Amino acid sequence: MKNHSERTAHQRVIFGAGSLELLGDLAQEAGAHRVLLVTDAGLVRAGHAQRAVNAIELAGVSVHVFDRVSENPTTRDVDACVADAQAQAVDFIVGMGGGSSMDTAKGANFILTNGGHMADYRGHNKARRPMLPMIAIPTTAGTGSECQSYALIADAVTHQKMACGDDKAFPRIALLDPELTLSLPRRVTANTGIDALTHALESHVTSVRTAESQSYSRKAWRLIEQNLETVLLDPSNVAARGAMLRASAYGGMAIAHSMLGAVHAAANPLSARFDLVHGQAVGILLPHVMSFNARDPQALAQYRDLAASANLARPDDDPEHALQALLARIIHLLNSAEIPDGLDACGVDRASFPALAQEAARQWTATYNPVKLDTHDFVALYRAAHESRAAAQRAAASSHSMW
Repeated sequence: MKNHSERTAHQRVIFGAGSLELLGDLAQEAGAHRVLLVTDAGLVRAGHAQRAVNAIELAGVSVHVFDRVSENPTTRDVDACVADAQAQAVDFIVGMGGGSSMDTAKGANFILTNGGHMADYRGHNKARRPMLPMIAIPTTAGTGSECQSYALIADAVTHQKMACGDDKAFPRIALLDPELTLSLPRRVTANTGIDALTHALESHVTSVRTAESQSYSRKAWRLIEQNLETVLLDPSNVAARGAMLRASAYGGMAIAHSMLGAVHAAANPLSARFDLVHGQAVGILLPHVMSFNARDPQALAQYRDLAASANLARPDDDPEHALQALLARIIHLLNSAEIPDGLDACGVDRASFPALAQEAARQWTATYNPVKLDTHDFVALYRAAHESRAAAQRAAASSHSMW
């Protein structure tokens, strides 16, 4: 697969099978002398981390590996990474892995260059000093973290997830090599694919959506709609893997312009309190939030556009009918990915809904949802998501009577 390079306003994106071999030259060209490679133990075992080290050292650049990233990283992960970076006096960062590795790398970059604590950077553009240049290398097709400036880090004590973003935190280069995703277990492929799907659908309808963000959202959605089932049925299909990796990156680009909404606001407390895998949490919630959002005529029209872009409906179709077609396709993809049918199947008890709703209402993404929500709305969403996905379709078909 031939390497392809393009530039966005913030970064250079390089795509192609085997493009990891370019890592050392890219780092050297960007002025790296002492690189910190932030990754996880699984990628070390798979041999991908060593391949990255070899590419960096081949270019005559020193590299130190931090491989203690955990899923759903906390401030403790960031602090440990910062300590390693300081001990090695690094001047360049490579984040390699899923969203956890890239978020930890970005979080460490904040503290390493600007001091303080992660909570100091909650929000946007709180860093006052320049940050180290970074290359992001995703090994899953899901988060799109390689193409956005935010690090999502949980407070180690309160478990509250903090979104810390800054224009200076954008990875200088996003390196997309689909060969790195070939070793993913089916479960990870499925969950990260559904995360990418949710990014595409949710970013398309936020209250701060733009023409540019929606262009990226639609590109991501079309690629996922066409390729997710293929990678689940034929995991060695490099072309389909590459399409999903590109879709994930486009989703990240969309998020950088449009943010996210209630799906992620409601999913984050589930991951924190019940250790629910993020892709499963957003997948369970997505149809119900779409049904809730469809009460807004503009959001409903945006869902029709997504249905039309995948040839599930015509651009002039009745929006309600287009929504039904879109929901049917999404539910089919969720079932193909074996996402649990409801929160009940994940051991989430109803008694937790009020506390979950309070946390969801405080999430930063809730403010960008096209329909404003309060804690009562989030309780209703959790109740709906406790049932099967079919309930979301029934609600959408009955003028959203459940809301």
